[in-house]
Amino acid sequence: MAVAVAAVLAALAWTLRPAGTAEPSEFGARPPTAGPAAQSPAGTEPGRADARGAPRSYAGAEPLDVRVPRVSLDAPIEAVGVAADGTVEVPDDADAVGWYRHGPPPGAPAGSAVLVGHVDDRTGDLGAFARLYEVRAGDTIAVAREDAPPVRYEVTAREVVDKERLPAEVFRRDGRPVLTLITCAPPYDRERGGYQRNLVVYAEPVRT
Repeated sequence: MAVAVAAVLAALAWTLRPAGTAEPSEFGARPPTAGPAAQSPAGTEPGRADARGAPRSYAGAEPLDVRVPRVSLDAPIEAVGVAADGTVEVPDDADAVGWYRHGPPPGAPAGSAVLVGHVDDRTGDLGAFARLYEVRAGDTIAVAREDAPPVRYEVTAREVVDKERLPAEVFRRDGRPVLTLITCAPPYDRERGGYQRNLVVYAEPVRT
């Protein structure tokens, strides 16, 4: 678990010039981790029966796209794992978002589904997750999924943490379901490897 946390932090920081963005404000409280979900998130209910008559579940459907309409965030999602050097494979395209496929997918009935993305790219242009600086409590997040209906979440909290102190529960695979979105945050220090903090947005399932 600790290795995975360190890997994500290392992969998110571009070792380039600062984007010039101010540190975002924090709000809300980190979602509780204890206890199973009382209900399934919207979009994870069993669908029609399959050819054998068994109920079909969407809980493990692969995510394709993430949208936060109020801040005009609309980005494709790529499944990412761990690279040979031990870091998480974040998409090269700063306009894309990575889903950490070794954890739960968005829409899973338990655990933290993690999406990671860059705040800017090597040219200094803003990345898809720069939009996370603008989200507010109550914003709706919709994740489109392969062969499954979209799953919806509501933003409940945002915090800024040192790269070395990302909460371990971000990568948990059990407990209450949550969508966790991570990007870089100031200060930027070229000599120390880039951005020194992470912005973490938490969103809880919209219940049926």
